[in-house]
Amino acid sequence: MESPHLNRPSRPTASMFSASALILLISATATLDGALPTSAKVPAVFVFGDSMVDPGNNNDLDTMAKCNFPPYGRDFPGATPTGRFSNGKVPSDMLAEAFGVKELLPAYLDPELQIHDLLTGVSYASGAAGYDPQTAEDVKVLSLSDQLDLFNESVARIKAEVGEERAASIVSESFYAVCIGSNDIINTFFPLQLSNQEKGNISSYTDLMAEYASSFIQELYGLGGRRIALFGIGPIGCVPSQRTLRGGFQRDCFDQENEAAVIFNTKLYSLADSLSSQLPGSKIVYMDVFYSFFPLIQDPSQYGFEVATRGCCGTGNIEASYLCNNLDDILTCVDDEKYIFWDSFHPTEKAYRIAMDQILTDNMNKFF
Repeated sequence: MESPHLNRPSRPTASMFSASALILLISATATLDGALPTSAKVPAVFVFGDSMVDPGNNNDLDTMAKCNFPPYGRDFPGATPTGRFSNGKVPSDMLAEAFGVKELLPAYLDPELQIHDLLTGVSYASGAAGYDPQTAEDVKVLSLSDQLDLFNESVARIKAEVGEERAASIVSESFYAVCIGSNDIINTFFPLQLSNQEKGNISSYTDLMAEYASSFIQELYGLGGRRIALFGIGPIGCVPSQRTLRGGFQRDCFDQENEAAVIFNTKLYSLADSLSSQLPGSKIVYMDVFYSFFPLIQDPSQYGFEVATRGCCGTGNIEASYLCNNLDDILTCVDDEKYIFWDSFHPTEKAYRIAMDQILTDNMNKFF
């Protein structure tokens, strides 16, 4: 099976695979400035999802999926390990920054969170969560249902602070992002397939994921959300840990996971289109992560990177969460600007910025 091609289609299709394509050169120093229409303004940004957008909600949970310790956060302001699964900022921060709301999007469960922080948005995301509630349950993190409960709790707090009318305005005019799904495929579906514990069909499983996504979006809409971005799954078969565990001796990309991601993304694209038509006043937009990030992996030098198959932390082959720690310092890279991945699963801030710049440039005018 060949790797997914890099021509970014108007809608993703599972059959679009080829070995060559045109690469869009993006400056490695690109910022998100200019990605938004000049008239775009939102009072707050609220984010749901997994470790890609978790700024520290897992810190006090009884789970192994956390990273509030060095060397995580070494390039974050103050070199602080906040619980963000990267060397620095993550996409939830970049969204808040792009909208001019604030520089950093805090975790809702941050014990130091103040009401003024909540009024301009927070992230409810929980590392290792998925659309499938079983994915979160297996590792004791916040499911999407749990995250939605926290949002509902937030709305009550906002109403108590600013009154019903202003609270309704904040909720309806804010920007919502949902970034989740990778763990369902990597940690829930494929382990069962490879261990022969339970044989399933990826088409059926991604149907189930899409059903959970649909229910979540409709519930969020029912609570007042209108501008909702649905981030697709990236090329997860090419992250360093999957190359190590499932890519064979050569540590190639695990094509089956990439194909599964594209299959689900196709369904998520259709879901966004369908729900936008069904739900009055909504703007629900699919955000293409796969074809925005894959070019970096295929031709890293075009984007100022030197290493695409290993993470910076430790050996870069398997380390993530507790396996990425100060004991790895002797092996951890000095210059993470050369690396697409920070640990064996999560990108560096630089890689996130390049992909997010492309995603926002392509899509933000659709919300206004």
